[in-house]
Amino acid sequence: MTESRRRKTPLVADKRYPSKGRRPAATKRTAKPAGKKAVARKTAARRTTRKKTRKKSGGGGGFFRRLFRWAARLIWGVTWRVGAVAAMLLALAVGVVYTSLPDLDALLDGRARGSVTLLDRNGDVFAWRGDQFGGVITADTVSPHLKNAVVATEDKRFYRHFGVSPRGIASAVRINLSEGRGPLSGHGGSTITQQTAKLLCLGVPYVPGEWDSEAAYEADCRQGSLWRKAKEAVYAIAMEVKYSKDEILTIYLNRAFLGAGARGFEAASQRYFGISAAEVNPAQAAMLAGLLVAPTRYAPTNNLQRSQNRARLVIGLMEDQDYLTTAQASTARNNPAELSEAAAAQAGGYFADWVITELPSYFGTNTRDDVVIRTTLDQRLQKSAEEALKYIFQEKVREGSKAQAAIVVMSADGAVRAMVGGRKTRVSGAFNRATQALRQTGSSFKPFVYATALELGYSPLDTVVDEPYCVNIPGSGQWCPKNYTNKFYGRVTLADALKNSLNIPAVKAAEVAGLDNVRTVASEFGIESDLAQGPALALGASESTLIEMTGAYAGILNGGSAVEPYGLSELKLLGDETPVMVTTTGIGERVINDKAAKQLTWMMERVVSEGTGGRAKLPGWQVAGKTGTTQAARDAWFIGFTADYVAGVWMGYDDNTPLSGVTGGGLPAEIWRETMLRVTEGMTPTPLPMLAPDPPVRTAQPQQQRRRQGGGFENAINNLLNNLFGN
Repeated sequence: MTESRRRKTPLVADKRYPSKGRRPAATKRTAKPAGKKAVARKTAARRTTRKKTRKKSGGGGGFFRRLFRWAARLIWGVTWRVGAVAAMLLALAVGVVYTSLPDLDALLDGRARGSVTLLDRNGDVFAWRGDQFGGVITADTVSPHLKNAVVATEDKRFYRHFGVSPRGIASAVRINLSEGRGPLSGHGGSTITQQTAKLLCLGVPYVPGEWDSEAAYEADCRQGSLWRKAKEAVYAIAMEVKYSKDEILTIYLNRAFLGAGARGFEAASQRYFGISAAEVNPAQAAMLAGLLVAPTRYAPTNNLQRSQNRARLVIGLMEDQDYLTTAQASTARNNPAELSEAAAAQAGGYFADWVITELPSYFGTNTRDDVVIRTTLDQRLQKSAEEALKYIFQEKVREGSKAQAAIVVMSADGAVRAMVGGRKTRVSGAFNRATQALRQTGSSFKPFVYATALELGYSPLDTVVDEPYCVNIPGSGQWCPKNYTNKFYGRVTLADALKNSLNIPAVKAAEVAGLDNVRTVASEFGIESDLAQGPALALGASESTLIEMTGAYAGILNGGSAVEPYGLSELKLLGDETPVMVTTTGIGERVINDKAAKQLTWMMERVVSEGTGGRAKLPGWQVAGKTGTTQAARDAWFIGFTADYVAGVWMGYDDNTPLSGVTGGGLPAEIWRETMLRVTEGMTPTPLPMLAPDPPVRTAQPQQQRRRQGGGFENAINNLLNNLFGN
């Protein structure tokens, strides 16, 4: 076989795909079936190829990717199903709340109690009590500056969210964490809608019998648990469905608490500025909006400077959000809001509290109506008393002294014109030393001893011997009163005994007149406290309040008739023309005759013009009065009057610490004088209604000495013209 014949035929690739338009040619040879070995070889080749492919594709990475895809599909499947269920539950909850929401008008005034507005004697507002609601305002009628200030301060995205702001919540959590607090402590991220839901207490009304107090109810409404927040969010979304944005803002503007008892921006604007919320300028709007964060702390009546500083921050927010131009913001900062004259004066805090407590509770502390009370207060006289007290403590009392004082000024018919219940005059709900403090009266009680004697027919010029004197008191033993000076002055007239505040003559006069009679006269003049039973009654051992004592002295000035101090002239329900209550005078029944009252006034005038009350003299005016100092100087009094006004002053310590170097004729008389100098400014002096006595013809002796002579008190009266006085 030749070499050419051994040469193999060259290998060529199989033509697997025929040329276009041509069918593949038939194979000349028929392929033999593949054997088992050939099949095994092909299978092994395919496996090797797959292994190489897996190796090139990263090995186990594909497994983890498939696992991640499976987990993601599982999470997504669970999430969208849970989300769908949650959305359905949320929609159901919102629907339930939606059906319970009332009409808008029912949500604007949510107070649990009404308000009391107090007017002075001229009809000007000077105080408010209860929850003040100035009237309904809307987002359309309120000043645009106030509307913008509220939105800028509380919820700048108010008109763009659906009731809940996830961005605001996230921002609040971030701020809380950055300031070292818990995520839900401090800033809450609540929208105006959520705050409104909280103000509505999620639709739960206040029912007095179901809560310990209104404060407990409000505390429950303000709690910040997660469950409460969730319910609040549902309620807010339902409100967004039920009401328009401006309607929600209207509810908020009318229900927000803004300090000093003001509920709603209309009440707050009237309370602080004396104008409607529709009229406030940017500075005033910023101050009102600034109260929302902490109403009591930032109330301008508590601290005007702090409130103005807070308002500057709000002005900055309004400027940043383009509610104010740069020029408007600058003007507002340079001209901060100021309180109205009535709000700045805060006149008559003690007086207002006293008037409220004198009312039936359904017109006062527990009223559910809006009540307007016209009172007897004279704001000029109130300012006079406050300034006088401040002046004396600044100029005459050592720095750091804890001594207190109280002042009452009234007309002769009992109409209270001014009241100061302590050194802090800008107060509400404070302890009132003029009406609540029961203190021993000391020698300021002596006029009622002599009033009794004069009523029985004795003369101011009748005499009594001032000498050592003792009385046996059953169960207590012997009691021997002494004069303040520890001296005895012999025979003195009743007028001189009162003028110099001598104790022994007062005790003897009370014995002669009869202790029961003295108690009767004092109680009928209005001293309602328990009066001492023994002879120490004459020296003021009993306790009384300043307003009682001042009212009793008013009875002397008016000619001897009892006086009931009063502060209410007229009470009306807001909107009604017919008064519910009216008081025209406090004068009651006559206690002593007119002549006795005028002679007693003459005796008391000498106390000021010649005796222990000399520091109370007023240039050009006749003044009658009486000093009083109790044992160990725990209480010091001066009560006196001109023809127009009666004024009482008490001074002492709340814990009964003795006063140092103070008597009734000292600082109390000076406080009285400073008060009345201001009260009488510009007035024409009027003479006192007094009557000088006829020349004396008798002397006096104690009742127990008369008993030893065989006669009683009745015999002493019958023998009045037969030298009843004397030893």
